[in-house]
Amino acid sequence: MNRIEIKYIIESIMFAYGEPITIKELNSVIDEELSPKEIEIMLNSLIEEYRENKRGIQIIKLENKYQMCTNKDYADYIKKVLEPKKRKSLSQATLETLTIIAYKQPITKVEIESIRGVKCDKVLQTLLDHDLIREAGRLNKIGKPIIYKTTPEFLKLLQIESLKDLPPIDSFESEDESI
Repeated sequence: MNRIEIKYIIESIMFAYGEPITIKELNSVIDEELSPKEIEIMLNSLIEEYRENKRGIQIIKLENKYQMCTNKDYADYIKKVLEPKKRKSLSQATLETLTIIAYKQPITKVEIESIRGVKCDKVLQTLLDHDLIREAGRLNKIGKPIIYKTTPEFLKLLQIESLKDLPPIDSFESEDESI
């Protein structure tokens, strides 16, 4: 197989798989002796081809994974075809909780409630239902509390590549607050 064929195999895998995939996972399915760097070069080539040609699909990077998705420039046309889902907007309490999780993760429900000063069972369930957070295991202490982290869906919603792209937490503090 030549390099062009391999690049198109990568494209096919990403289209069929639909979920975010790592370079390591792509490398393990291709029988050729390619380094992860070569796979990354091919992915970046595909990304650039889609961008230059203003294609209807694009490849995005989410932390250390890549995913094929539709080009946001054509979202209005896609919305006309797909039946729109009625999603309720997130409440202030839900947004506050999501922000706490994003900046403090991994974090337990008790830690969130300690910061917010109120119970958060329903809010956590809403965030789980919207796939914005996930259960990321349990702490090895009394009660084995669940720890929560944000998901790739959270990154997609904010249109950022990783949590490092979040604004610094101190940019939200008001001038009269002191820590």
